[in-house]
Amino acid sequence: MQATPAPAAGGPLAGIKVLELGQLIAGPFAAKTLGDFGADVVKIEPPGTGDPLRKWRLLKGGTSLWWQVQSRNKRSVALDLKQPAAQEIVRKLAAEADVLIENFRPGAMEGWGLGPDQLLEINPRLVMLRISGYGQSGPYRDKPGFGVVAEAMGGLRHLTAEPGRVPVRVGVSIGDTLASLHGVIGVLMALHHRHASGKGQVIDVALYEAVFNCMESLLPEYSAFGAVRGPAGSALPGIAPTNAYQCRDGGYVLVAGNGDSIYRRLMAAIGRSDLGEDPALADNAGRVRRVDEIDAAIGAWAALHSVDEALAMMDAAQVPAGKIYTVADIAADPHYKARGMLEQVTLADGSTVAVPGIVPKLSLTPGGHRRNAPDLGQDTDSVLREIGLTAQQIAALKERGIVAGGAGLS
Repeated sequence: MQATPAPAAGGPLAGIKVLELGQLIAGPFAAKTLGDFGADVVKIEPPGTGDPLRKWRLLKGGTSLWWQVQSRNKRSVALDLKQPAAQEIVRKLAAEADVLIENFRPGAMEGWGLGPDQLLEINPRLVMLRISGYGQSGPYRDKPGFGVVAEAMGGLRHLTAEPGRVPVRVGVSIGDTLASLHGVIGVLMALHHRHASGKGQVIDVALYEAVFNCMESLLPEYSAFGAVRGPAGSALPGIAPTNAYQCRDGGYVLVAGNGDSIYRRLMAAIGRSDLGEDPALADNAGRVRRVDEIDAAIGAWAALHSVDEALAMMDAAQVPAGKIYTVADIAADPHYKARGMLEQVTLADGSTVAVPGIVPKLSLTPGGHRRNAPDLGQDTDSVLREIGLTAQQIAALKERGIVAGGAGLS
């Protein structure tokens, strides 16, 4: 792949070496996030096939466009982890790494002689992030777990539906991504602790726990009152008004008028000051009791206007509101462009493709797109040379099928 120009600054994680094992979403997204901010990420992939994400969803030139997002700022080494010689290479890489990220089923790393006991003995400063469906302990430890199952077990899937209808999944792999972000937080905390103590440690992230951690008041409400929150469609139970309302042109406007003063401005803007000035509706508790009445009033107003008209009125009244964006809306939005969130990447064939920009935005040490996602095994030779292997040793490993790639790739 053709690399894009490096940013002026290396990023706040420049000098941090990350070794990424695993595949698809949870582990690689965590490594991608660290790589966006300057970490040197070496990604281990199986020879021949590579990470299955390379072939997921829409392909361009035989490679997934998703790959261009998930694997930017990484180097690829094709290595058969089932081979003892390959496991020894991982131990050599881990000896020099700051962070190791893996998202295999619990026990897989130990079976290869690459568990925490072995790796921390080699490198006591190593921070090891382990992401799995159910965590490294507990009765479900050995069950296979994907993000969609974790979303259900974590309580999210039960809430994502219209009342009385089948619960639907969120249209992206939100369980994996939440676990990844929790993992990144853990890595940064562990690196901070290592700075003071000199000691690495293991971070155990379960997909379902990452989802559950975002479930707000779900558990304490059940504990205190036996309340089981159910699906509520586009509304948010117990907070009013906040909902999606259909407009004259068939689209929907999202209105969040649940602050006390915002609610009064909202009601004035839609010509219902009677509801806005009603003392019984002055706070959220009162509005929740009469939420159907309030929603009906906002719905009647929305039905008289197009989405754009309704949004203009909400903006004028300083009421939080928005429309439901498609990706076409995102690609055309001036705010996305102004914030650097629509980044153009030049691929090896000279074509360009838009990818999401860097999040979050740091004022002094921003992240950046230093290189495009690698071809399979593109960096095998250079990475193995860095840990002391000679050209003859690398050639012998290739002959045995233990490693692949490197020579001749650009």
